[in-house]
Amino acid sequence: MTLPYRLIWILLLTFGSTLHAEHVMVEVQRGDGIYSLLRRYHLIEYACNIDEFKRLNRLSTNSKLLVGRLYRLPVEIYSYDGTSIRSTTGNDSWERAVAIKEYNELLLQENLRERDYRKDRVLYLPYHIDHCAGPASGSNQPEIVNLGENAGSEEELDRVKDRRQDRDPIAVPEQVTTAGPRTFSIFGPAHAEVPLIDRALAGKIYYIVAGHGGPDPGAIGRRNGHLLAEDEYAYDVALRLCRNILEHGGTPYMIVRDENDGIRDDTYLTPDRDETVWGGASLPRNQKLRLFQRSDIINALYEENLAKGIIDQTMIAIHIDSRHRGQQIDVFLYYPEGDLIGANRADKIHRTLRAKYDQYRPGRGYEGSVSERDLHMLRETKPSGVYIELANIANASDQQRIVRYQNRQLLADWLLLGLMD
Repeated sequence: MTLPYRLIWILLLTFGSTLHAEHVMVEVQRGDGIYSLLRRYHLIEYACNIDEFKRLNRLSTNSKLLVGRLYRLPVEIYSYDGTSIRSTTGNDSWERAVAIKEYNELLLQENLRERDYRKDRVLYLPYHIDHCAGPASGSNQPEIVNLGENAGSEEELDRVKDRRQDRDPIAVPEQVTTAGPRTFSIFGPAHAEVPLIDRALAGKIYYIVAGHGGPDPGAIGRRNGHLLAEDEYAYDVALRLCRNILEHGGTPYMIVRDENDGIRDDTYLTPDRDETVWGGASLPRNQKLRLFQRSDIINALYEENLAKGIIDQTMIAIHIDSRHRGQQIDVFLYYPEGDLIGANRADKIHRTLRAKYDQYRPGRGYEGSVSERDLHMLRETKPSGVYIELANIANASDQQRIVRYQNRQLLADWLLLGLMD
């Protein structure tokens, strides 16, 4: 088999077969840029892969790749021990092993590696699995209460497949926004009744997607001995934004749902795993299935609403980033590549946030950004989309933005103003 791109690896001599060696190295082809190269190797969805690629190759933000030169990918090489991924990498997380196995098999399927790792004893470990927020990070999983799931054998990893094409068509229940006070139990008893203030957003539909959930807590932070899980805080802000949209006559769909949480005015939100999606289905353990589950639901709703003549539809994904604890960041936004409508909406939210910072924190300045990103929820959903990162969950100052419920409400209020501008 001839690989479509020249792939080179360097194995360092070690005393133990399970010790990792060097990084995967690739030769840049004509037309390659940082994003297109990382996209080819399925590394673009995690921002930390981009940063690590630049660090490994000593590149700046504006660096261009040189045709014919070898560059290190943020993918380490392990000498597979012939027993299991967990024993090879020295980590007992089963879900982490699943993610590593899926990544290696995906590259094999796309001819980006020549042989199966069990045959050539070369295992690839992408950087994001251990260093980015997400379900594959073995370092994050022990922080969550064990709900009794058993770690499977190596053979069980073979059973984790992308069954997207085998699923039944998505059934989408109807949602209607009516006049007068309305009751929505998903907001919890204290916030269930939602008044209709005006109809500023009438005829507009919003698909609100809180990041992660179910078996995946997302990014993890700690504060005063408490664990902060990204999915809980992103969900609370998403709920508040959803309620704000309803107050102004818009039609929001909460795609990820937790029927027993509601809007919470607590500082520390208890992590759980009982989230579902619109329509009531549980969240799969497999990351790819979870993402396609959400985008499939949104696309089905989009087509139904488009058939009714509703054109103004927007997908809003809400996340919380994880970076070095010393790095403070402002709210930043992504939009789909080439999507001018998404870019315009992201820019309006960005301008609103900047104006609010100038109003309430004069002199501080606002350093949030707007940029294109090739992320699943932006790429695979039919409506124009905006992907929002609220804070760095590891930074003590940024944590104030999410742990105080008043700040979570302000975030939702300012996001609403950006949508109404």
